Amino acid sequence: MTVLKIDTSARLEGSNSRVLSDYLVSQLGDQDLIVRDLVREALPEVSAEDLIGVHGSSGEDRHSLQQHLGLSEQLIGELNAADTVVFGVSMYNFTVPAALKRWIDYVCRAGVTFKYGANGPQGLTGIKRAFIVTATGGTPVGSPVDFASGYLEHICKFIGVETVHHIDASGSKGTPEKVIESAKAQIDALLQLETA
Repeated sequence: MTVLKIDTSARLEGSNSRVLSDYLVSQLGDQDLIVRDLVREALPEVSAEDLIGVHGSSGEDRHSLQQHLGLSEQLIGELNAADTVVFGVSMYNFTVPAALKRWIDYVCRAGVTFKYGANGPQGLTGIKRAFIVTATGGTPVGSPVDFASGYLEHICKFIGVETVHHIDASGSKGTPEKVIESAKAQIDALLQLETA
């Protein structure tokens, strides 16, 4: 089994989403681990021309496009190697961080991670499960103004993740200590259900 852990918080120290994604991975047991930190290793900005080329899997030999396509293939390779994806997501301005949106733009490619069929889009990654740890300053996770967790769940299913689990680490749950305690309890309960 292989776990892909994706961290997105701009806060490198004292980040609830980082603490909890680390905890979740530790509770999954002895797994192969791929770490993709979208802040420590920021993905490059893509020009409009190259973004269109990446999404169309263009065969043009423009150097910048080939660099972006190569990075896209690397990121998709990490996804395809994983049975489980763990997202540590900090909510900024009610949605996902820009760094995570850039990753999404690199990995959502027609004919590669999804395809369109008679019944609409079909995911191609075959990933068994994803855990989305959503940390917020106060916005309740799952509320009408949470445009992060539901969006990321949609993306997961769009590319073929079979099951998506949510861990609520919203600041509305109290002090940082209480937020961490509550989220760890959610993680423990989810994993116990899986093994029951």
